[in-house]
Amino acid sequence: MEIQILADTHGNVIHLGERECSIQRRHQKLIEESPSPIMTAELRQEMGEKAVAAARSAAYCGAGTVEFMMAGDEFYFLEMNTRLQVEHPVTEMVTGFDLVHAQLRIAAGEPLDIQYVGPKGHAIECRINAEDPFNGFLPSGGLIEQLRAPSGPGIRWDAGIVQGSEVGLFYDPLVAKLIAHAESREAAIARMSRALDELLIDGVPTIAPFHRRVMDEPDFRAGDYHTGYLDEHPDLLELTGEDENLRAVALVAALLEEEERHRVRFEAPPQPGNSGSAWRWPVGGWSGRGWGRRR
Repeated sequence: MEIQILADTHGNVIHLGERECSIQRRHQKLIEESPSPIMTAELRQEMGEKAVAAARSAAYCGAGTVEFMMAGDEFYFLEMNTRLQVEHPVTEMVTGFDLVHAQLRIAAGEPLDIQYVGPKGHAIECRINAEDPFNGFLPSGGLIEQLRAPSGPGIRWDAGIVQGSEVGLFYDPLVAKLIAHAESREAAIARMSRALDELLIDGVPTIAPFHRRVMDEPDFRAGDYHTGYLDEHPDLLELTGEDENLRAVALVAALLEEEERHRVRFEAPPQPGNSGSAWRWPVGGWSGRGWGRRR
């Protein structure tokens, strides 16, 4: 569990609620959500006050995250990350605050003018790593041959890749973040499931298929999970023939869509001596590439 805080140079320190980040592999977060399924208003207030007190005691300035470990009904301080974290969009979606903008204003010496009144709706973030979840999360690399990112209301796609990008093996495997926001946790899960179904990244294996399985897993849907989640659900990391079939179908559909999008037809009135050959200006006007025969 982690609490987002902001502190300015005028002594103001506030917290912006919590993020649940217990689904991890090798102690690195894979899925984050806010609010936490186990959080109560009373616990949020207590944990938030402790996070603010920790920042004040260190005269901290800027954006930061205070992390706690939950054990039953008790929580314990773990560490403080003195930076803006990967999962900050989750907090932005449920608060409506731009944390990057706030951090820049703090650096410029402006006082905080943000008031947190609690989360609005529910947000989930899936980290899209260039790793093979069905082979021990081994890093993967190569060329992004096809990329189709999801879109629509409540969907945010923060990516460092485009179609044609080269993904190497010498850096952090995170290539994108997919965030879904809705009025309730159930609706956010449904929206994330749809977004993951729409997402296509071909050429480099990613952990997106793993995320899609998690969205359907009963314990996750019930909010009943902890840092040992992957150990308790090894079936989520087993490759099936159905997965390969779905991937092949999605790739064929994307290729057909790409071909249709780039198809250019030419048609114009027959010219003398052409015997009725069909020619025309390129769709959208002359492009400087010359004439071409209609396919």
